[in-house]
Amino acid sequence: MNKEICIHRAVQLHKIPGKLPLTALRTFEVAARRLSFKDAAEELCVSATTVSNQIRQLERDWGCKLFVRKTRAVVLTDEGRSLSAVVTRSFDDIRAEIEKRIRPSRKVVTLAVGPIFGARWLIPRLARFREKHRNIELVLRDCPRITDAAMMTTHLAVDWGTGDWSGLESNRLLDITYAPVLSNALLAEGPKLQIPKDLERYPIIHQRDRSEWMAWFALAGCKDVSIEEETVITDTNTVIQAALDGQGISLGIFPFVHSDLKAGRLVKPFDIDMAPERSFYLLSKSSSERTSEVAAVMQWLLAEAEL
Repeated sequence: MNKEICIHRAVQLHKIPGKLPLTALRTFEVAARRLSFKDAAEELCVSATTVSNQIRQLERDWGCKLFVRKTRAVVLTDEGRSLSAVVTRSFDDIRAEIEKRIRPSRKVVTLAVGPIFGARWLIPRLARFREKHRNIELVLRDCPRITDAAMMTTHLAVDWGTGDWSGLESNRLLDITYAPVLSNALLAEGPKLQIPKDLERYPIIHQRDRSEWMAWFALAGCKDVSIEEETVITDTNTVIQAALDGQGISLGIFPFVHSDLKAGRLVKPFDIDMAPERSFYLLSKSSSERTSEVAAVMQWLLAEAEL
C-alpha cells in the first residue's frame, strides 16, 4: 500500500471523532520523536509492550507500516514520517492553545537539543534562564538530526553542522575542540605520558569510529600508531563517563569537559587541540514566525555562548 492511500485512510479516520485514537496517536508521537519504543515507554510511564501494541493497532487499522523494526532501534517509514510531522504539529497546537487559554501568564518555547549539548552545556545554565525569563516555560526535547525545515517540529533547535539547513535560519552558537583526557587515577597507574605517541600504550576510547583519534594523532605528528587496546562507543555522554571512570583515554570535547578538568576529575596531558569543521548552530524558522518569547530565548542562548 502506497503512502497516499495510507495518509488518505488516516484522514478518513480523523473524520470520525468517535474513532479518533488519541492515546495511540500520543504514543506514536513520542515513539516517532524518540525513535525508540523503550524510551517512549519511559516518557509515557507505560511498558514497552504497551507502546508496541498501540503502534501495531494503528498499523492494522490504517493498513500501512509506520516503523521498520530493527534489533535495537526503530526507523520511521515514509508514511510514519509524514504522520509524525502532522501529529507533532497538532499536539504542539493543542499545548499552545492550553497555554494561551489556561496559563496565559507563561508562554511555552520548545527547544530541541542533543544529549551532550543538553547535559553538558544547557542544563548548568537553566537557573540563569529561569531567573531572567520567569514568564517563559522552556520545554526541552531530544533533537534528531535536522536536514531541512520539514524536520523542524520545535520553535528552536541546536544541531551540529556547517551552517547550511534548507529553509531554516542558522546562527553559529558554539565551536568545540578535541583533546585527549583521562582520569587522574588512570594516569597514576599507567605508563608515563611524555610525548603524544605514548598514548598508544593506554586503552583508547573511540566515539562511533576511529577517524577522530586518527586525525588527532596525525595533528600531533604521530606516525605508525599501534593502539594496544581500544573500545568504540556511540553515545558521547557514555564516552565521557568511561573516561571519568578510568576505563581509558577519550578525546575530550571542549568546552563540555572544562568543569571536569577544573574539578580534577580529568586531566589533559597534551596541549594539542583539534578543531572540527562543524560547529553547534541555533536553528530557527523565519523571523516572521517568531513570537517575542522565541526571540528572547534565541537572544539568551546566543548571549550565553559568548560568556
